[in-house]
Amino acid sequence: MKPIRAILAAAAIVAALPGAALAQRGPDSLGADWRARQDQARGGVQSGRLVPLSVVIDRIARRTPGRLLDAGLEGRNYRIRWATTDGRRIDFIVDAESGQILSGG
Repeated sequence: MKPIRAILAAAAIVAALPGAALAQRGPDSLGADWRARQDQARGGVQSGRLVPLSVVIDRIARRTPGRLLDAGLEGRNYRIRWATTDGRRIDFIVDAESGQILSGG
């Protein structure tokens, strides 16, 4: 009977872990305004005011082999976090209206 109790206790602990992890992370781990920035970027691309992020990422990939880590709109610029094939991390700042790479690499 003791092994069954041990299994049930372990299952209860495992079931509680995801909830505990969420409580530590908090509801706004990406920043309180991340959804508004995402909507702003989407609207800008749809209206033709902003260059699509996919175009910017393709441009960076041709310039610097690697892979995308993270990307988003910050003010008037895109910030693209990039992992190079040799293990470096580069933060590219790109003008969201023109698609011009302002810094990084």
